[in-house]
Order: sequence, then C-alpha cells, then structure tokens
Amino acid sequence: MSSLPYAEVIGDPISHSKSPVIHNFWLETLGIEAEYRKTHVKAGELAGYFLKRRADPDWLGCNITIPHKIAALDYVDDPGGVRERIGAINTVACETGGPLIGTNTDAGGFLQPLLARKWSGKNAVMVGSGGAALAVGFALRSVGVTDLTIVARDAAKGQALLERLSFSGRVIDFSEPLHDTALLINASSLGMAGQPPYLPDLSPLSRNALVYDIVYAAQETPLVAAARERGLEALDGMEMLIGQAALAFDIFFDAQAPREMDEELRARLRAA
Repeated sequence: MSSLPYAEVIGDPISHSKSPVIHNFWLETLGIEAEYRKTHVKAGELAGYFLKRRADPDWLGCNITIPHKIAALDYVDDPGGVRERIGAINTVACETGGPLIGTNTDAGGFLQPLLARKWSGKNAVMVGSGGAALAVGFALRSVGVTDLTIVARDAAKGQALLERLSFSGRVIDFSEPLHDTALLINASSLGMAGQPPYLPDLSPLSRNALVYDIVYAAQETPLVAAARERGLEALDGMEMLIGQAALAFDIFFDAQAPREMDEELRARLRAA
C-alpha cells in the first residue's frame, strides 16, 4: 500500500507548531487524502533534509519556521525574486522531478486581516528584525506605510533591515518608550513558548492605534490582553497563522482552504 502525499513544517524547535492542526483540519474537512506533519530540523541539517525530501515522491513541500527562514533560501530556486524583495521564505513547494521553489506566504497572511478592516496609516512600530520582520516590513509597504520604527536589541541589525526595506525611520532599544503610532506590531519571538512576553508601556498610543501581535498562543498574549484592556483594537497571531497557512495549503494541495470554518479551527487551535 502506498503512503499518502504529505507536506510538513520544519524548524528548531518545532514541537510548539500548530501548523499540522490547521492543515489536517482542512484536509479532513475537504476529504483530501493527504497529511501534514512537523519535523525537527536543526541548522546544520538543512542541506541533508532537502536532499532527502526532494527524492521522496510523496513529499509536496514544507513550511519553514524559526530559525531557517533566511538560510533555506540557499537550497531552493527563487523564480519570484523573494530573496531580493523580502529576504526570507517560509514555504517550499516541490513537484516530482522538478526544482524546489521557495516563496513567502507570511506577508500575505499578515496582510489579510488589515485588508479586511480597510486599515490605512503612514507610520508603524515593529518589534523584531529577523525573518518574520522582513516579511512584515515588506507587507507594510504595500499598504502605504512610509515611516517605520524598529525596536531591536541589535541596533545595527535593525538599521540594516530599515535600509533593506527602503523605509525612512529609526531604530530604538527596548528600554526606550514607544511613541504614538498607527500600528504596533510584535514581529519578534517574544511571547512564544519559552520566551518572555513583549509588554511595553502602551500609554503613548492613541485610541485609534491598532496592536498586532503575530505570536500565536492558546490564550491571549500579554500584549494583546494589555491592548484590549486599554480599549485598543488588537489582532492576535492566529489571524496571520491561519492566513499564511491558507496560502500555503493551496500551494501544497491545490485546493482552497475552507475559511468559513475558521471559528471551529480556532477552537481546535486553542485546545491543541
């Protein structure tokens, strides 16, 4: 009996990933005979991982999480110019006998809830300067943000990100207070399992500011909870998680994710 076609998510660590819950829920809902897994791949194992997987006829591709979103670019073809435009990938697609194609669904997943709300603004504050921040920064340009403040521990890395994204703005340390902004985004790992939360003083933000924490958790992150307590509109990480997964699902399984089932999916994610 042949095995099922499959896709997977890779990272280090990987035990926290909720991606299998999402994709397997959609596969089950749509009656598609395939599966989605998670696989622990360490930094020094990427080359061997891709070499082995591309020889597997059942492998449809993978999603990529911390810390491989930038390094994985070295092992894939990039026909869409993702390296130049964003600088990080989170999805690799594979067709039997063909090349490995790298792309990024983080940017689109991040944008979906903003576009649904018809959000507009010229300035934003973004926490983080890694692979996720690259995708978020790229997405911000497409909705009209022109001025970006980056909160980063490494000022040089933050400045390099500003320049790569061609934003005017500045880099501040975590010890510096926030200024009023249209949009505050946590695009760092702070708030993930095993990491301290990102919980700044939100008092400088006006009442119409939007707070967006891309970290997903079973419960509200402290940042989202603090924002809502102040009466601010807040988006949680499940918005981006489900949005980027839906784009990847179409790539892997050639089917549209049943987004009308999002509330049931969120309940499963909270329980997982």
